[in-house]
Amino acid sequence: MTNQKVRLDKWLWAARFFKTRSAATDAVHGGKVDVNGEGAKPARPVQPGDTIRIRLAPYEYIVVVTGLADRRGSAAIAAGLYQETAASRAARERLHEQLRLAPNLEFTAGKPTKKDRRAFEKFRGKR
Repeated sequence: MTNQKVRLDKWLWAARFFKTRSAATDAVHGGKVDVNGEGAKPARPVQPGDTIRIRLAPYEYIVVVTGLADRRGSAAIAAGLYQETAASRAARERLHEQLRLAPNLEFTAGKPTKKDRRAFEKFRGKR
């Protein structure tokens, strides 16, 4: 690539942090992306050496731009566009482990049966 700078939203899309460019633009507008510690706009130019903080719930990535691209390529090419900091990777892995070990609070039993509803109403004192 001959340009020395690329739009932030294009870079985020090309680096495969977001599935679409409009999703990248929405994230930047929503304050989910900082460049060099400052809030940014989608058209802000990024260049090699910039530090970008990306918050994709529940994880947070802190990456240093190592390459530029304004077109989306393969995952291997996208991985070469940035280098994640060691602290960011450690924090992400720690959070992943905590989430993996957390109890699952989802109720998968489905809709309550008539018997369940009657028991609940009796418990609440409606019958």
